[in-house]
Amino acid sequence: MLERETAGEDAAEHKGATVIAIIDYRAGNMASVLKAFQFIGAEAAVTSDPEAVRLADAIVLPGVGHFASTKVLDELKLRAPISEALRAGKPFLGICVGMQWMFAGSAEAPAVSGLGLVSGECKRFGAEVKSTHVGWNKVSKRCESRLLRGIDDGEFFYYTHSYSGIVSQECVAVTEYGDEFPAVLERGNTFGVQFHPEKSAEAGLHVLKTFLELAC
Repeated sequence: MLERETAGEDAAEHKGATVIAIIDYRAGNMASVLKAFQFIGAEAAVTSDPEAVRLADAIVLPGVGHFASTKVLDELKLRAPISEALRAGKPFLGICVGMQWMFAGSAEAPAVSGLGLVSGECKRFGAEVKSTHVGWNKVSKRCESRLLRGIDDGEFFYYTHSYSGIVSQECVAVTEYGDEFPAVLERGNTFGVQFHPEKSAEAGLHVLKTFLELAC
């Protein structure tokens, strides 16, 4: 259930305010993501209830840690409502491992399937760089980005990850660490960021605010 009340009650109380469901799959950085959305004035709440996900206006899938943690999304029967929301065009934002889940899978946990929205598999950084990639790094735009509107090309964001996806047609911005890897994915109203906007100061809050605006 939603942290404060059910999604239906929340929507009624706030009279049409956009409700963002932050999915709790027993991993990730839920408290920081929730706090960041609340700071920008969003009606957001943490939930692991499939019905609450269906009722939400937008969905956020955070992530910190091992890709294997995403198997809980199937155990909690959350894959179906997330997929239904994407087909309906509801805004979705995957963060870090949440973005990696948008791919078919990851070499970090070969037995755990991703959403398959983006082709390819996430792979570990090569031996030429230190893993884990931790700290601030530059995001370079490859093309126009709805999520990064108002963000300067070359802005720095905060990362902490050992695996990354492949640069595909959905990749609108990249970061270099050894090789280039996708920093931002966009496909319709579905977005993914490998960095942590909730830890990226003003630039990160700007990205979350843009997502909220796209969800309204």
